[in-house]
Amino acid sequence: MSIAIDTSPISGADSSSDEPGTEFFTGSTADFFCYQDLLTAEEQQLLAHAREVFERDVRPVVAEHWNNETFPFEVIPALTELNLVDLCARGDNFLLHGFMTLELARVDASISTFVGVHSGLFAAAIAKLGTDDQRDRYLADAVALRKIGAFALTEPEHGSDVSRNMETTATRSGSSWTLNGVKRWIGSGTFAANVLVWARDTDDDQIKGFIVDATLAGFTTTKIENKIALRIVQNATITLKNVVVAERDRLPGATSFRDTNRLLTNSRVWVGWQAVGLQFAAYDYALRYALERQQFGKPIASFQLVQEKLVRILENATTSLGTMVRIAQLQQNGTLRPEHAALAKASGSARMRESVALGRSVLGGNGISTDFGMARVFADAEALYTYEGSYEINTLVVGRAITGISAFQ
Repeated sequence: MSIAIDTSPISGADSSSDEPGTEFFTGSTADFFCYQDLLTAEEQQLLAHAREVFERDVRPVVAEHWNNETFPFEVIPALTELNLVDLCARGDNFLLHGFMTLELARVDASISTFVGVHSGLFAAAIAKLGTDDQRDRYLADAVALRKIGAFALTEPEHGSDVSRNMETTATRSGSSWTLNGVKRWIGSGTFAANVLVWARDTDDDQIKGFIVDATLAGFTTTKIENKIALRIVQNATITLKNVVVAERDRLPGATSFRDTNRLLTNSRVWVGWQAVGLQFAAYDYALRYALERQQFGKPIASFQLVQEKLVRILENATTSLGTMVRIAQLQQNGTLRPEHAALAKASGSARMRESVALGRSVLGGNGISTDFGMARVFADAEALYTYEGSYEINTLVVGRAITGISAFQ
């Protein structure tokens, strides 16, 4: 039985948001090699429904929130309906989850990052590294997005080298631990109910994970202001001053940074899918603008230089998507290695950076105005290029794998 998937524009797109003009391009427009056809008919239906939800409930509100650096809590019920958190935490359908991530990032990278951190780092950590008791106490609320989780690893002075130089400490005393330190760039950190804090055990010097209730004494957050990218994401600096956490809230499956790194390998994968989503968005904006914009009495899409830019964006997006589809296959059969994820994230983010720059140039002066969605895509790409391992660090992970020599100590 074959099921036809409607890839026509969604008529409910809100033209009062940052998408002026006719209905927005949606569907498989940028999937030039039809990779989506690798999904089953049922999976394509789920993806089509998710795309409709993103267009109907997310796209119309994100432009204003991005400009104001506020979070659109009103979209949470729609995201809950799609069961995205459970799909990620289960880890049993990587290709469908990847396409879901792509389509959400295509609409807005900030909301995609919010979902990715909550599901791919917080909920997945409890599902994979936690106890049955922790899964019983935390996962139902996490899956339903009733209580938001955050992931606190990075510190003010330690990003790429945090595995070896983490300053946040955890000291055990009987059946509890005392945490001290500062974390920075923690997504959703200003409003998360629970934060997964990574700290160095003062006894054995190993990195361990703790589920911290944000209402505990000594736990404070400060919003990071004046960002140029992912402005909807509420990044925070978190200070822990003698925060006491019960032993039952320590993740027993995290006994060293190697366990943390397994989570980061998968998070680099969903960032790779995000990079494809932003390239699809750049293609959508640039193509529609080129068809609508008139110069010298004809649409600029008729100019050779503009067509060349559109094709380069499509080429980058198609190449990146092909890589991510193969990554999903490796995840599905259990053979994905850290260097695979690192190469996918590095190459995807590099192509993304070129694609969004090309898209911005197609829009000319309008490409730097947030009244046009391309400016938001262009700015958000800079955050993706850096987080979950910068481009440079990811290339060194691959370099170590192919040479057997580590370029960093």
